[in-house]
Amino acid sequence: MSTFFSDTAWICLAVPTVLCGTVYCKYKKSSGQLWNWMVCLAGLCAVCLLILSPFWGLIFLSLSCFLMYTYLSGQELLPVDQKAVLVTGGDCGLGHALCKYLDELGFTVFAGVLNENGPGAEELRRTCSPRLSVLQMDVTKPVQIKDAYCKVAAMLQDRGGAPMAKLASYGSSKAAVTMFSSVMRIELSKWGIKVVSIQPGGFRTSIAGTSDKWEKLEKDILDHLPAEVQEDYGQDYILSQRNFLLFINSEASTDFSPVLRDIQHAISAKSPFAYYTPGKGAYLWLCLAFYLPIGIYNYLIERNFGKDKPMPRALSMPNYKRKAT
Repeated sequence: MSTFFSDTAWICLAVPTVLCGTVYCKYKKSSGQLWNWMVCLAGLCAVCLLILSPFWGLIFLSLSCFLMYTYLSGQELLPVDQKAVLVTGGDCGLGHALCKYLDELGFTVFAGVLNENGPGAEELRRTCSPRLSVLQMDVTKPVQIKDAYCKVAAMLQDRGGAPMAKLASYGSSKAAVTMFSSVMRIELSKWGIKVVSIQPGGFRTSIAGTSDKWEKLEKDILDHLPAEVQEDYGQDYILSQRNFLLFINSEASTDFSPVLRDIQHAISAKSPFAYYTPGKGAYLWLCLAFYLPIGIYNYLIERNFGKDKPMPRALSMPNYKRKAT
């Protein structure tokens, strides 16, 4: 009996190891999203070996590995020939890096920029191949969008078309974009159009601004904030908010490659994922927010991002009373 158990246990370990190794060898250069699946499968293997009998563990693991391998077979990247990509925000940051990356891969790239004569646009013209075209396109101006569309259509002819604290506005806008993308993915699927959502973690772009912009924003807030609100929060609390922007820059990654690889996979794969979460901790925090009770999630947020944070004047002074107005 012990010999049978030992042999079966070795088989239980060998079969998923071989299948996982096969998946690894085939997809080791693929997007980070695939590695999330690999981690989940490894956890599943551990749970099965601890809970199930060796025989059923073997059956379940083999089936799981086979299904995963079958699913990932649809994630192979297609050739970039005849593929065109329109990128917004090409002046700097992720958009700028993405334009260069896709151009190096051989895509036809249309780089939408806020200023076609600015340094970012000039650098793209200087460093990229003739496949890249710079377009003046402010997404808040319908005239520029229409003009860019006409230029893209003319060049392609018939080839195609184109919740954390202090982040309330940013987070809600991204949540709206995610929901919009989800609806578009369903509605456009009948036309053979695939819509994906990229939800990156922290990357150091120009979104946090500069010290000059912070000083201007602080002055604007202090000049226009109602007196009673400024009294409740206090000037020290308001001015301390730049520490959060400093924290963002200090924790953000300067390596854009996880985002670029996921975007490459999204536009090249036969069956791209609906969602991509490149970056350190992006997928983890998404799972925690979705599955954990709200009290536990809030506790984790407070422990990781709320340590030593300043308090508004009204909350830091027990006997504080607002002056009558």
